Amino acid sequence: MIAKYVTPWAYKREREEQRRIAELRSRDGDNCRRCRRPIRFDLVRGHEKGPAIEVVMTASSDKPQALENLCLCHGRCNAEASDNTLEVAERVRRKSEAELFANSRPVRKAG
Repeated sequence: MIAKYVTPWAYKREREEQRRIAELRSRDGDNCRRCRRPIRFDLVRGHEKGPAIEVVMTASSDKPQALENLCLCHGRCNAEASDNTLEVAERVRRKSEAELFANSRPVRKAG
């Protein structure tokens, strides 16, 4: 409890995050929104199987931190989602396709 007096801003931020997690947990349940597996709420903060708050942007989102724009997922799933932009997905697809064609054997013509 000494953290409340030494770093009151961090204590307040942590309490706010715990409150949001509790509200999201009561609304959405205990499963990850991405992989649908159970989230472990007893793990230390930052653990990959622990809860992470993910921002779900909507078309008309004025307040990104509103409860309607948030969901719960694993820390691991939230980290994976940050790399899944359309540009990155297209780049990975092109790279995989180029490697596939580079490793293919040339076709011999009969004759």
